[in-house]
Amino acid sequence: MKEGFLIGAGVVAAGLVLQLSVGRVVWNTFAWPVNGFVLVGFFALIAIVSLLGRRFYVCQFIGSNRAAIPALFYAVVLTIVMGLVRQDGSGSWFSDMLSFWPFVLIYVYIALILGLVIIRRSLRFRWRRDIPFMLNHLGLFLAMTTATLGNADMQRLKMVTTVDEPEWRALASGGAIVEMPIAIELKRFIMETYDDGSPRRFASDVQILTKSGKRIQTTVDVNKPVKVDGWKIYQYGYDTQMGAMSQISILELVNDPWLPLVYLGIYMMLGGAVFMFVLGERRKRI
Repeated sequence: MKEGFLIGAGVVAAGLVLQLSVGRVVWNTFAWPVNGFVLVGFFALIAIVSLLGRRFYVCQFIGSNRAAIPALFYAVVLTIVMGLVRQDGSGSWFSDMLSFWPFVLIYVYIALILGLVIIRRSLRFRWRRDIPFMLNHLGLFLAMTTATLGNADMQRLKMVTTVDEPEWRALASGGAIVEMPIAIELKRFIMETYDDGSPRRFASDVQILTKSGKRIQTTVDVNKPVKVDGWKIYQYGYDTQMGAMSQISILELVNDPWLPLVYLGIYMMLGGAVFMFVLGERRKRI
C-alpha cells in the first residue's frame, strides 16, 4: 500500500508540474481525430504494460489492488474537492477540475489499472464467475475513457430565435458564430405563470428544417429536449423584460457524439449488477 500511495502521489505531483508549466488541460486540442489516436495509443499502452508485467515488478504492481486502492483514494479526494468548489471556470485550479492536470492524470491512472485488471481476468475467464466482473469493469472503463476523450467533441451552443424568422447560426461559449446543419424558426413563445406572475412554465413552438429538407413541427420545453440529427435542443431562455409577450426564445443546442458509448458503459455496469444479484440468489438457494 505504501508503494501505491507513493505512485499516486507521484501522479498528482506530475500533474502539478504540468499545471504550472503548460497550464490547464485544453480539451479542444483532443478533438477528433486526435482523441481517436489517443484512445488507440492508450489501448497499446495497456497491452504493453500487461506484456511487461512478467518481467518488471512495477508493471505487475500497477494492475494489483495495492495500486488500485490508493489511486481510488486520491480520486475520491479530488472528486470531493470538485463537489465542494463551484465549477465555474473562474480561473482557480479547483474551479475547473475537469481541466486540472492532477485530476485528469489520476483518472487516466485508474483507467490504466482497470485495463490491466480486465486483461488479466480475461486470460482466466470463467463464464458464471466472471461475467458480472467483466461487465462492471469493462463498463466502467468504457464510460471513463469515452466520457473523457469525448469531452473535446461535445458542442454546447446558444441560438437566439425570433418569431417567423428562420435561424441557422448559433453562438459558441467564446462568442464565435457557428453555422448549424439545421435551421430553427420560432412560431410561438409560450409562458404560463403562477398567481403572483412568476413563470411556472415556458416553452417554444418551433419549426426545424434539416439538411435533407425535412420540416419538423415540435415544442421545446424546459427539461424536455428535442432530438434532431444528433443534436439535443433545450429551452434555455427568453426576453425577460417582455415576459409572456417575448418575441424571442433562446435555445441551447448540444451535440455529444461519444455519449452513446458512455451510455453503453453505464448499461454494462447495470447488467453486471443484475448478474451479481441473480448469481448471488442462485448460490443462496444451492
